[in-house]
Amino acid sequence: MSKQDHKVEWILREAPDDWESLVPDGMPKILGRLLAQRGIEAESVERFLRPKLAQLSDPFEIAEMDLAVERVLLAIDAGEEVCIYGDYDVDGVSSIAVLSSVLQAYGLSPSCFVPHRSGEGYGLSDGGVARCLRENPTVSLLISVDCGTVSNDAIDGLAKKGVETVVVDHHEMGTVGRPNCVALVNPKSVEDKREYLCAAGVVFKLAHALLKQRPLPDFDLKQVLDLVAVATISDIVPLVDENRLLVRHGLRLLEKTHRPGMQALLKLTGVMGRLSSADIGFRIGPRLNAAGRMDQPEQALAVLTTESQSEAMQLADDLEEFNRVRQQLDQKIFAEAQSLMQENEDLPVIVVGSRGWHAGVVGIVASRLMRMFHKPTFVISIDEDGVGKGSGRSIEGVSLVEAIGAARDLLVAGGGHHMAAGLSIEEVMIDDFRKRFVEFYNETSVGKDLSPKVYIDAEVELGDLSLDFLQSYELLQPFGSGNAQPIFMARGVWLTEPPRRLKNNHLRLFLRQGYEERDAIFFGGGANDLPDPPWDVTFTVDRNVFRGRVSVQISIQHVRAASDN
Repeated sequence: MSKQDHKVEWILREAPDDWESLVPDGMPKILGRLLAQRGIEAESVERFLRPKLAQLSDPFEIAEMDLAVERVLLAIDAGEEVCIYGDYDVDGVSSIAVLSSVLQAYGLSPSCFVPHRSGEGYGLSDGGVARCLRENPTVSLLISVDCGTVSNDAIDGLAKKGVETVVVDHHEMGTVGRPNCVALVNPKSVEDKREYLCAAGVVFKLAHALLKQRPLPDFDLKQVLDLVAVATISDIVPLVDENRLLVRHGLRLLEKTHRPGMQALLKLTGVMGRLSSADIGFRIGPRLNAAGRMDQPEQALAVLTTESQSEAMQLADDLEEFNRVRQQLDQKIFAEAQSLMQENEDLPVIVVGSRGWHAGVVGIVASRLMRMFHKPTFVISIDEDGVGKGSGRSIEGVSLVEAIGAARDLLVAGGGHHMAAGLSIEEVMIDDFRKRFVEFYNETSVGKDLSPKVYIDAEVELGDLSLDFLQSYELLQPFGSGNAQPIFMARGVWLTEPPRRLKNNHLRLFLRQGYEERDAIFFGGGANDLPDPPWDVTFTVDRNVFRGRVSVQISIQHVRAASDN
């Protein structure tokens, strides 16, 4: 077992009171326990397990939606030059693709613009806006998606040039307040129950509002749900309420998608049959994101919008190459970062930086280091001018946004969330920032238990894991942020034969508990020193389809020597 696994504390979640009353007729009792742990009450069980599109809320309940609809319809009627300006990640390009398809259905031919990550940066940056206007000199309405909420100066500058702006976003409001745009459609601009939506979700609500105001008999809004689902999963927003509904229906649509680009990506990645959020999060999303990380975001947008099968296959191949290069950079920087860590390996935090590291992958490296060493981590890419851009990932109980606040005087800029944040810093200040981060950690961790933990939803027997169980269990999907995939535990498990080593240090295990036997996969398990059986194991459960045969796939998460408690 790995050194880290020895430290992991296993915690079995308690079952809420009266959980047995939530068990749907004819379904396994454990489903009631899992529903109760997710805060589902009796009157909401059916709505949760079988969400329907008819449950969607009125889009006009979102603040300033009426203003946005009025301005967009005005542009449609006048045949204005409209530009959709979006971010370079999956949510951004998906938002552009959704809105573009809707505006085209109304007879407009909007231009689409995505800034380049390294040279222009996120959002309505000076460089991005300048290039956008050069490429679209006659634009009169700019609709920013997945950005714009804090772009007050840029929007003022656009207004002086005669360009009006509608902002469709989901990011937090800035300290200087609402930008001077025609409409700010952002559930976070006021207190709104839909603040969990990603940008593509907000764009979907705008499209819904447009179609309510001016219906199009030949346009089916449900046909964009595949893009909304991909964006929602990839942006790691909570899969609750309407997000859960949109993703559930979007995944089913994606399974039979008519988009050549999505068909090509699914074929290229080997994703077939019934799709899960993990298929998007680990296979489709990273390839779309890789284009932005490699400063080719237009390629990702083109994959989502092309109507040509041959172009789609070429674009998918391009994304695969971007992803391969991204992985190589990731591995190279990860190895170099580990080497740099050695001089500060006893510190409770990780802060590493170097010139030549690609800014597009430092967040991925920070995530890997944080998980491997269970320490709050910042990885910083330093440019030729000595300015570093860093991404941070944290452990439960340590707030990165508060850590940045405690070191504000050392930074050029910084912000984000408790578990993920970004910063800009002069190279000469990195050592001072590391010391300040250690001070912050030591001061704020007093009395806290920050050791790694695995929270187990339920203890089961291997014999419980049948196809009937799987059919009911899958009604809990889609899994993701806010609706985590359940982690199960089985005690006293033996091996019927030695582990079979697969590529990439994966192990295939043949487990026995009593008279029941099950195969399992332990991703990366070959890197661990496994104890002698019997074992206690934690695992997740998924559907596996091989040559048309459906089975229950058990994915091992942790292994320890069997215990009685």
